[in-house]
Amino acid sequence: MKLFDRSPGENARNYTIRVLLYNIINLELAPGSAVSENELSSTLNLSRTPVREALIELSKSSLVEILPQRGSYISKIDYERIEEARFMRLVLENAVVKLACESPEPVNLKKLKDNISEQKFCLEQEDTARFFPLDNEFHMLLFQSVNKARTFEVIQSQMVHFDRIRTLSLKSSKPTKIVEDHENIIYAIERRDTELAEILMTRHINRHQMEKSELVAAFPDYFIH
Repeated sequence: MKLFDRSPGENARNYTIRVLLYNIINLELAPGSAVSENELSSTLNLSRTPVREALIELSKSSLVEILPQRGSYISKIDYERIEEARFMRLVLENAVVKLACESPEPVNLKKLKDNISEQKFCLEQEDTARFFPLDNEFHMLLFQSVNKARTFEVIQSQMVHFDRIRTLSLKSSKPTKIVEDHENIIYAIERRDTELAEILMTRHINRHQMEKSELVAAFPDYFIH
């Protein structure tokens, strides 16, 4: 499990949630694995109370399953929840590329292109850990480019289940196609081709569906069947 320094003013409960959330999304805590209050308390150098509170909070998002008399477990990946997250993201991301294509003033895409350059560097270095936040940043910059930053924050708060499948996909194969998708989306926006941009974004957001059978076959214990 990866640990972080506690932020100034961050209480023990929120710190525990942040650490656990990172490790759940990045599969450092594997789906279906047991988590012990005592072990977490010792690892984080905290009392059991904030750890228990954090596990309860994460159980509300169905990331942790608490079973009486049996303990706590990291929830397995549920494709029904992923599908809901995919639907919301697809609708909003397509709306954003449409706004970008139809904006009265051309969208400044420099930050997005710089981000893609960093993604390519990560591919060369085989740094998948750094690639994941860059992928998120690309979409954040896209929303910011049309003044919809708060909308992206809403998406992020609902993406934890979707993000686990993204992480698994990144761990399973080199994310070359993701970078190509990003480049093609920028190309369509520069051409102000709304139809092409929406087609490319739809393919990009739906890419995980093409990999579903392969991921389930490779990691059967990670999924709800």
